[in-house]
Amino acid sequence: MTTLQLAPLRQFLADFTRLVQEPHGQTQILAQGSELLTRLIGEDNWLPEEFAQPHPEHYQQYLLYADPLSRFSVVSFVWGPGQKTPVHDHRVWGLIGMLRGAEVSQNYTRHPDGTLQPEGNPITLHVGDVGKISPDQLDIHQVSNFFKEQVSVSIHVYGGNIGAVSRAVYLPDGTGKTFISGYSSPHLPNIWDLSKERNHD
Repeated sequence: MTTLQLAPLRQFLADFTRLVQEPHGQTQILAQGSELLTRLIGEDNWLPEEFAQPHPEHYQQYLLYADPLSRFSVVSFVWGPGQKTPVHDHRVWGLIGMLRGAEVSQNYTRHPDGTLQPEGNPITLHVGDVGKISPDQLDIHQVSNFFKEQVSVSIHVYGGNIGAVSRAVYLPDGTGKTFISGYSSPHLPNIWDLSKERNHD
């Protein structure tokens, strides 16, 4: 079994904090942030197992880190076989990196009559792929596990404390219902205890 190494996550958080401290616009944050997230998901020995556990009935959103100034948050999404989200929005920028398995995203756009209709073909992210979302472009989508018989795990970075952001889920007629997602986990991973890693460095 691969030894858990939290150093990649610590490095990612340090690098991303430096990124958001600079006066960058959203486009630059998404571009540079994509490179950082690609590097993080290039390794698969850092995510604690308890933050990769599926639920038999619905997807899980585990908080891995929340910036104290709410500039960004990092979560692991764990998709059980065949699970999917409702159609929803985000209202903040986001990055999605595929760590294990694959997921499918279908974008939606609002038509003049107010209804929501699929926009373009579904987009599939495989291991190592990074996708982007932006509130000033296509921000409404539905996401599902690509696999019907296995778990998938993706790492998401959002431009705010996503579990506290007031957002909406949508019916096909375009009617929205406000929600605040919260998180599936009651605590954060302890990324600061280096004692268990010293012997492996």
